[in-house]
Amino acid sequence: MPEHSPDHDPYVRVRGAREHNLRGVDVDIPRDAITVFTGVSGSGKSSLAFGTIYAEAQRRYFESVAPYARRLIHQVGAPKVGEISGLPPAVSLEQRRAAPNARSSVGTVTTLSNSLRMLFSRAGNHPPGAERLDSDAFSPNTAAGACPSCHGLGRVHETSEELLVPDPGLSIREGAIAAWPGAWQGKNLRDVLDALGHDVDRPWRELDAKDRDWILFTDEQPVVTVHPVREAGRIQRPYQGTYMSARRYVMHTFSDSKSATLRAKAERFLTSAPCPVCGGSRLRPEALAVTFAGRTIAELAALPLTELAKLAAASGGGSETARVLTGDLAARIATVTELGLGYLSLDRATPTLSSGELQRLRLATQLRAGLFGVVYVLDEPSAGLHPADAEALLVVLDRLKAAGNTVFVVEHHLDVVRHADWLVDVGPRAGEHGGRVLYSGPPAGLAEVAGSATRRFLFDREPVPERAVREPSGLLRTGPVTRHNLRGVDAAFPLGVLTAVTGVSGSGKSTLVNALTERAEADATEAEATGVVSRVVTVDQKPIGRTPRSNLATYTGLFDVVRKLFTATEEARARGYKAGRFSFNVPGGRCETCQGEGFVSVELLFLPSTYAPCPDCHGARYNPETLEVRLRGRTIAEVLDLTVEAAAEFFADTPAAARSLRTLLEVGLGHLRLGQPATELSGGEAQRIKLASELQRPRRAHTLYVLDEPTTGLHPADVEVLMRQLHGLVDAGHTVVVVEHDMDVVATADWVVDLGPGGGDEGGRIVAEGSPSEVSRAAGSRTAPYLAARLTP
Repeated sequence: MPEHSPDHDPYVRVRGAREHNLRGVDVDIPRDAITVFTGVSGSGKSSLAFGTIYAEAQRRYFESVAPYARRLIHQVGAPKVGEISGLPPAVSLEQRRAAPNARSSVGTVTTLSNSLRMLFSRAGNHPPGAERLDSDAFSPNTAAGACPSCHGLGRVHETSEELLVPDPGLSIREGAIAAWPGAWQGKNLRDVLDALGHDVDRPWRELDAKDRDWILFTDEQPVVTVHPVREAGRIQRPYQGTYMSARRYVMHTFSDSKSATLRAKAERFLTSAPCPVCGGSRLRPEALAVTFAGRTIAELAALPLTELAKLAAASGGGSETARVLTGDLAARIATVTELGLGYLSLDRATPTLSSGELQRLRLATQLRAGLFGVVYVLDEPSAGLHPADAEALLVVLDRLKAAGNTVFVVEHHLDVVRHADWLVDVGPRAGEHGGRVLYSGPPAGLAEVAGSATRRFLFDREPVPERAVREPSGLLRTGPVTRHNLRGVDAAFPLGVLTAVTGVSGSGKSTLVNALTERAEADATEAEATGVVSRVVTVDQKPIGRTPRSNLATYTGLFDVVRKLFTATEEARARGYKAGRFSFNVPGGRCETCQGEGFVSVELLFLPSTYAPCPDCHGARYNPETLEVRLRGRTIAEVLDLTVEAAAEFFADTPAAARSLRTLLEVGLGHLRLGQPATELSGGEAQRIKLASELQRPRRAHTLYVLDEPTTGLHPADVEVLMRQLHGLVDAGHTVVVVEHDMDVVATADWVVDLGPGGGDEGGRIVAEGSPSEVSRAAGSRTAPYLAARLTP
């Protein structure tokens, strides 16, 4: 153990960390170094790096803020840890994204837009006699710069009678206005129209054109007294109802609703087109009249960053102001292109970026910030990065360290692991079987730790032997695809095999696969008749639920089986309990103090809210009467607390449960608890739960499975488990297509489609396709040398 210096402790010392599955972890991690946290998915490495070290640094920062201001900040609670010493301020760069925002772009995330706006304001060519514009006038996100027609969004949304009323043969009472909300709100609008004197029982097409237009498009909001029709057993009093036209309701929902589901429904009734006033540039005419190097700011924002940097370097020879501002812009762009993101443009919306791209943009911004003496905590920065781009990432990490910072990285990419100064390996396995630090020290020392799952891949790695590829049963063609950077690309994907789609970041992989998915879904009905692909399944890493009420058992349908088993017990039958009694989501059997959550929020003035076990059910979620019913000696709460491994034994003689649990074990999720909240699951765990749900279905007709970078967040040991399942699907007669950067996965595929050669405008075409062996020898492919290195010579 390193010696403790009283003057300057060179280590961050963690004592007694118990967050999530950590078991009282004690570990010393050097400062001013690159430390990589490794371990299988669910082992506890993120709980140590983010849940403990970063959370404590953030808590300490908030404590330094004035109490009044602290109330205005969303705070995380204190992590479960005995003590952390030697901890500098911390900056977290995670892969989580904020709510999608149409105004957020590459330019706003990196602040490059600010530099470009300043260039146009100070050094742009303004029209003769025109007043010089302030930099705010070049921003679509300010009142001074936004196009007044589209409010700076670049697109206008409109609707039509055909979209709002798809079946004019129906009456309003029968639901002719499909865009209206359901349930009481829709009934209210119908009753208000009735009270206003409109005929709600005549077919829509027979109504007067003037009335139809008013009902759908009026901006008036008349208030009228509604006398509801009396329903059996219910007395309904008259009330004041306000009318809102179908167009107004759809527009209001689309622009203001916080619900993604409601927004998506509203979007079905809208058409979107570039704004006719600004042509999609989002800016006022005054801003578009100013040019630099003969181009408007909208034209420069649409260029790939590599092109913008070249233009800035070539155009800085005018005034001293122009030279300084173009030099600053080029230097800022250089940090972004260094991370392999030169194909992006400043006006690219952030919701269209992958989480890996977004994290690297933030990393580039931090590199320019020039902070000193902080801890950077990064969550798998290599995610979505082609091996050709990974070398640049290592240079960036070195630069952060050289600037006097400490870098903590949660990572599975072996090149990043080998590059570390220090390794913290957590394990040995996941969940209850992990949560211990197996090794903390220089990377070479891990070779002596027999219990480490990482050691085998880091030191004893064998090349992937070449194997016989499967014969395809047919071809699924898509194209010509012209979207993003793809220009008329035709592609043929073999059926009945595993295909890997490869290429550097931004080469067009996801765009091509999305086009394939859309084509396959459109053809699914026809294909069912022809026996080709009758079903398309996309398995991604999005959470299986966003609240603690969603869990492993509810998502897989296992909870329905468990509740039926409890309902069938003698005690439950004697009491007349139905399946709903054993749900913690509805009143009846749940604990009403915590409403089935198992914990209560304790509000503390000036401090973050903290969660404590419910004082009545003590975390069990159910009321005492429900917990008196037992299934083979266990209560419903105790069953939900079982791990998948333990539950497989407990339900071994219940076929409906055993099948579900067996598939969860096969995808390596034996460590998870049945009632484990969805919010505690990693992206890799969520993806494997989805895969398990799919695997437990009765074998159906030919299915196309599409996975976009399925190995993101997975340890190499977990990748082996995942690939066994994917190859199992192919052996069962299905087709699997994966977008992937992991050469171990690509090397075991039957067919490879490689896009490139570069990203953005330098990519967008198929540069090689064939078996892994054939693609590894392809000239002009940036994937080929890395694939060749993984194959047996």
